[in-house]
Amino acid sequence: MKPGLSLRVSQHLALTPQLQQSIRLLQLSTLELASEVEQMLDDNPFLERDDEAAPREEFGLTRADARVSEGDRIQEVASESIAAGADGSGAEAEFGTESPLPDSWDGDGSVEVSPDDGEWGGDAPARANNLDGDDELDPGERARPQESLAEHLHRQALALRLSPEDTAALRFLIESLNDDGYLEDSLAQLAATLTDEGDDLEHLEELVHRFTLGLKLLQSLEPAGVGARNLAECLTLQLKSRQAERDVDAVEQACIAAALRICAQHGAVDLLARRDAKRLAQLTGDGEDAVRAAMQLIGRLDPKPGRQFADVERNTVVPDVIVSSVGSGAAQRFRVQLNPDVMPKLRVHDIYANALRGGKGGENHQALAQRLQEARWFIKNIQQRFDTILRVSTAIVERQRNFFIHGELAMRPMVQRELADELGVHESTISRVTTAKYMATPRGTFELKYFFGSALGTEAGGNASSTAVRALIKQFIAAEDTAKPLSDNQIADMLKEQGIDCARRTVAKYREGLRIPIASLRKATAGAA
Repeated sequence: MKPGLSLRVSQHLALTPQLQQSIRLLQLSTLELASEVEQMLDDNPFLERDDEAAPREEFGLTRADARVSEGDRIQEVASESIAAGADGSGAEAEFGTESPLPDSWDGDGSVEVSPDDGEWGGDAPARANNLDGDDELDPGERARPQESLAEHLHRQALALRLSPEDTAALRFLIESLNDDGYLEDSLAQLAATLTDEGDDLEHLEELVHRFTLGLKLLQSLEPAGVGARNLAECLTLQLKSRQAERDVDAVEQACIAAALRICAQHGAVDLLARRDAKRLAQLTGDGEDAVRAAMQLIGRLDPKPGRQFADVERNTVVPDVIVSSVGSGAAQRFRVQLNPDVMPKLRVHDIYANALRGGKGGENHQALAQRLQEARWFIKNIQQRFDTILRVSTAIVERQRNFFIHGELAMRPMVQRELADELGVHESTISRVTTAKYMATPRGTFELKYFFGSALGTEAGGNASSTAVRALIKQFIAAEDTAKPLSDNQIADMLKEQGIDCARRTVAKYREGLRIPIASLRKATAGAA
């Protein structure tokens, strides 16, 4: 084969580091963005928090305005420049006000020093979540000091008069509990962790014996059920604790006794989950009415007694977007604005930037100039992130206006592709923007993905949103006769009467998504109540 030269023309997408960062910031949640900001503040000396109100950057980067070709739209919106007309209190948009859609840009990685770094700024404090800065939280949202399960049990153990050996065994068992309050390992396994290879069997048996005594002490502490090895034992401990109380009358004692017989049966947990009262009655020898009453009592027990002490941050969701209603009646409109509390307020460090500008091009000048440019791009990308969120949120509210007026039954079908075509962006951009971003509305706080739903055909030739169909299913079940709950087939027929063509399998899928049990379980629950 003869060698030769050929010339070929092709297109490919080249993602610069700046554009990659822009795309990554776009898909971060509020909490992840706050962590990213803190990391950048630690790593880049040219970036600092702006504690005072600073104007948003107005002059831009001339080298960052290169238009992305139409063929490369898959990533362009992630790097759109900030919307014009935003003020220092947070970006805002209202229906009827046309928002300019700026050109896309991808940057060329230039490290040229900007003539005026003092104009760079953001809009709001960087700590945009309520995990940090407790002093700024509303008292109703602040997580109260939480005692751990181990601390709670150790405090009770101090009141027991135990030998040093028993105290050590009880302490070891307390520290071996999981977050739910269960002892996952057997006593023999726990004892084996404290023995060496040279220890004899007698020493191991002695440890197991001491742990057995310690386990009885542990299971006598509060909360009832702690120290159980499985769910049946946990329920049994709670029932015995209630049985020992003085205010229990004879009727409740009988119910507790029936519940204890149920928990003692092999496979009782599975039968309880299926609410199979008939099978449980056969196993225990009790009547079905007594078994149903016992099942109701068991249902009020706590299957995870340690969870109330779990070190879990109790925080409300911080919305990225706030929607407020203006006017009423036909003149009612909805204002969409970014939540200023989640928008980082950052700027380039003036002193360091000016010192670099006055430098003579030393050995590290190029590297420092690159870090300065990184700081500028980071601020720019964050501003673009929130601008994109605002544009998408405004389009969502405009399309779902009936939802904000009438509720979820009025939700119209909408898929991400429709919104992407309307805004002139790629569908993947809409997916990134709507993931882990929340909108506070007069009807509650929702993830942006909530407003999207597939379309189901109607007899009139139109479409109904799957969200609206779920709401109808929920209404039907809420109004059903508990003695004769609706089957999925009956619900499908009722939807057809409403003009909505929805198959039984689709009804079952939506019902399961709403966490509503099947008809037989709903009937069993009603019978137990």
